[in-house]
Amino acid sequence: MNQNGFSTGEEESRGPLDMICCLQDDGFRCQRQAGTASYTKKIRDTVRQFKLHLDAVARHTYICDHHKSMIQSARTLKPSSQDEGPEIDFSQLPMNTLRRYIKHFKVVTKPNLNKAQMAKTLVNHLKTMSVNEKEALTFFIYTIKTNGNKLDQKNGNKNSDTPS
Repeated sequence: MNQNGFSTGEEESRGPLDMICCLQDDGFRCQRQAGTASYTKKIRDTVRQFKLHLDAVARHTYICDHHKSMIQSARTLKPSSQDEGPEIDFSQLPMNTLRRYIKHFKVVTKPNLNKAQMAKTLVNHLKTMSVNEKEALTFFIYTIKTNGNKLDQKNGNKNSDTPS
């Protein structure tokens, strides 16, 4: 029954098969009691890793607690995309910017690299860097507010009030 005392008719139409897990394992439908967790597009890839499939004849998308815990454990074991860092396309930057990056970070490169080789070298360099995020964000906000440029400060121009 609904909270207002009226039946939606849904409760009477449910048979005993509607309340079992909606997933198939090795071609057979799971016989465990369905819980409150639902099969969604967000977990579809994780479910496929376990070679599970949504049963085509299931009239609901609720999964059992057993499969729910399997999916949750697999999702927590996955390396997060933040660990990899963002993918940056250095080839979109002008050569002057690439050279300035090399000079600032003192990246050792071969002489006379073309833009593609230089971009690849800088991507590799960026992947090896460790960054204190809190410090970097704090300095970034300070630099923006003062119209300063860290690269100009490193080159001896200590006046951060002048725009770069």
